[in-house]
Amino acid sequence: MTQSSVTDATLMRHALSLAAHGPLTGGNPQVGCVLVDAHGTIVAEGWHRGAGTPHAEVDALSKIPSAAGLTAVVTLEPCNHTGRTGPCSTALIAAGVVRVVYAVSDPGATSSGGADHLREAGVEVEGGVLAAEVEAFIHPWLTATRRGRPWVTVKWASSLDGRAAAADGTSQWITGTATRQRVHEQRADSDAILVGTGTVLADDPSLTARGDGGELMPHQPVPVVVGERPVPQAAKLRSHPAGLIETHSRDLEQVLAGLFGRGIRRVFVEGGPGVASAFIAGGLVDEYLVYLAPTLIGGPKTAIGDIGVGTIGEQRRLAITAIERLGDDILLVARVSTSSTSEGF
Repeated sequence: MTQSSVTDATLMRHALSLAAHGPLTGGNPQVGCVLVDAHGTIVAEGWHRGAGTPHAEVDALSKIPSAAGLTAVVTLEPCNHTGRTGPCSTALIAAGVVRVVYAVSDPGATSSGGADHLREAGVEVEGGVLAAEVEAFIHPWLTATRRGRPWVTVKWASSLDGRAAAADGTSQWITGTATRQRVHEQRADSDAILVGTGTVLADDPSLTARGDGGELMPHQPVPVVVGERPVPQAAKLRSHPAGLIETHSRDLEQVLAGLFGRGIRRVFVEGGPGVASAFIAGGLVDEYLVYLAPTLIGGPKTAIGDIGVGTIGEQRRLAITAIERLGDDILLVARVSTSSTSEGF
């Protein structure tokens, strides 16, 4: 990418590839940035490595002695507030950057406004470049930030006839080892893993994210327990490496608002049918991960229960976004259908 014909869109796509190096978790979005000269030559690049580390723009600026006269191409509008780090808009101005190109506006109540700050300082600013691609890439974070509650993923595993357990309550194991490992990876991609007190009392789960050999993964989601009953002092969750959040509440909207206030943007719901059904009934689910095993169980132990559908016209329409084969099992990934009027983002 050293030719003058390099376009803003091409540079933005490269910045997006850099953003993918950053972590999904930690409360902040994945952001990439490239600094280019007047000929379109990239002279520095950077990405955000997680909360408390330099933002992508500052990371790129740190790699060159001077940015005077350069253009910054960044996937998200430079922030305009001081948190754990300073405002990126101010850093770009101070460095002498003359032009800033970004894809998506920052939706944060306190962090937005960077584009206006740059323009007021005489910097040329262009937004909306490759916006659709970047929107799709950081959609969970954008959705969570815009509405002030985390992105919620509900997971369950069931037989082909929709049962999560046999009539006597036994459920280990319906799915195979490949599925179970995939679930651990999804836990590691979440800020929090949520269950109800019923699951804690019945199963005493550890709720850690573990590798193939049983080792703890580098990132552990903090366990969140919904319900009014306390977690027993001897429970495995009391020694979870990420700590423990007891909500002492069944008000899911209140729980989610509290988690957002803690900087949690991705919640992985792995509780039983009661918790999953409550989230669905409340219109609080953004994404569904449904693992199907090639087996039939029958009986009353369905994967979800009452979700408030009394007639067929109230059914919750979903759109399948991905299908993955895991050994003999199938993972269906779904989101709320855009044609559905019963639930929305």
